[in-house]
Amino acid sequence: MAPESTEMTSSSTDLIELLTQHADAWNRHDLDGLMALFADDCSFDASGGDEVWGSRYQGIESVRAAFAEVLATMPDAHWGDGRHFVLTPENGVSQWTLTGTLPDGHRVEVHGCDFLTVRDGKIVRKDSYRKWRPPF
Repeated sequence: MAPESTEMTSSSTDLIELLTQHADAWNRHDLDGLMALFADDCSFDASGGDEVWGSRYQGIESVRAAFAEVLATMPDAHWGDGRHFVLTPENGVSQWTLTGTLPDGHRVEVHGCDFLTVRDGKIVRKDSYRKWRPPF
């Protein structure tokens, strides 16, 4: 029983570290650092879009372009109050409060979360959710 518990603790620690690195890269607006955390065959389901899952981006280049657009649209974006949780050895959740300014000058402040799936130490799926609150 002890070896299994130790393995889970190590795995959980690794996943928490990856979730923390992910949040930190977003807050540094470090696109290269962020993409280094993702697998080549990754996917990203954005909070908004025309489909039930939002907008889906598949593959490292498509995901990179989507992330670059987020950072360009809100150059002062900050994902604060981060909390990270391990659900399984391959799945974690990060909760945050997004604040930032849109190009038209309106401010955004919303709670949200990312469900992240990992494989071999890389993120393979990011599924984002956030509260809908009109900009102010």
